[in-house]
Amino acid sequence: MTALVSSVQSARARGGVASVVNRLGAAKRAIRDQYLAGEAHPWVVAYSGGKDSTLLLQLTWEVIAELPATERCRRVYVVGNDTLVESPLVIGHLRTTLGEIGVAAAAADLPIEVRITKPHVDQTFWVNVIGRGYIPPTRNFRWCTDRMKIHPTNGLLSNLIRAHGGAVLLVGTRRSESDNRRRTMDRRGVAAGKLNEHSTLDHCWMFAPLADFEDQDVWLVLMQRRPPWGGTHRNLITLYRNAGGGECPLVLTKDDAPSCGTSSPRFGCWTCTVVKKDRSLRGLIASGHAEADVFTRLFEFREWLVELRENDGNRESVRRDGNVRFRADGSQVMGPFTLGVRKQILDELRALQDDVSRQLISPAEEEVIEDIWRRDLVREECRSALRVAVGLVAEETAAG
Repeated sequence: MTALVSSVQSARARGGVASVVNRLGAAKRAIRDQYLAGEAHPWVVAYSGGKDSTLLLQLTWEVIAELPATERCRRVYVVGNDTLVESPLVIGHLRTTLGEIGVAAAAADLPIEVRITKPHVDQTFWVNVIGRGYIPPTRNFRWCTDRMKIHPTNGLLSNLIRAHGGAVLLVGTRRSESDNRRRTMDRRGVAAGKLNEHSTLDHCWMFAPLADFEDQDVWLVLMQRRPPWGGTHRNLITLYRNAGGGECPLVLTKDDAPSCGTSSPRFGCWTCTVVKKDRSLRGLIASGHAEADVFTRLFEFREWLVELRENDGNRESVRRDGNVRFRADGSQVMGPFTLGVRKQILDELRALQDDVSRQLISPAEEEVIEDIWRRDLVREECRSALRVAVGLVAEETAAG
């Protein structure tokens, strides 16, 4: 939070307020022009509850509210994503603000609706780790992004495209977020005032009106303007102050994936093992938050998952497809967790769930897990029978 305040003070000291006002005006003009231009395809605002997506939604709301009712021609969907393993405070903040947004939009008669996407029960974190035995994600095996973030949100986008012939996706991405973000946006030709084609969805366009905003621009606006849906941004600022990080954004394409699990402190899944250390969760613990004991237990469980992953003795020697793979150096690529380890993780997760008095895994997920285990046992029995049969044939051939 000290860095946040100093960056805002720095912007003020060097006369940066005028440039912020200019960028703010340009962004609102771009949003207004695009909203009124062309066909009235619905807009989808990618909302994570963090600072960038909050400012994006705030400016979009302000522009629409300033238009005459007869010109509010597009429906706007504010879409958040719940991976079901989100940091507890973050998902609480997301659900609370989305609820406030929905109520306020209806009261103001604005064409704004809220949606929350979730992974299919067959593709949740625990179904893949405990059911299929996938190791917790790494930088080289980031299986979670597609299944838990991209597919659920792209499914909603696809439905809107089929119903309306197209859709426009508004994102809060900014060039100044990182060098990698700048390179990606430059490669795509992203500009604050124009639309770009979605990389994987036909008839879907992306719009990034905050592309040229700096970090301090975002904070300066949020600290000086109340959200139009009511209340203040105090809870959001407190989240950043306590955790010292940024939100894990609503990931929509594989190009966005590096933002999820970077070394910078970000709010994301409490189970995230892509980062070496979850600095945001540790920040919440160090802040002396009322639920620090709960966060500590979650952090310890996450660390235990990493330990299990790094021990090859916890994993099968064959992959789920029955094949054995070797790296170029001759070392073996290990398969999924053994069934015994998967059962151990489930037992420990249930115990943790009881300790922290909140649901961490749903009954529906446990049902899917049990079904996968049954099928895995049948598959292993078939493979064992086949190995025995092949061995008998080989013996008979040798004897003959």
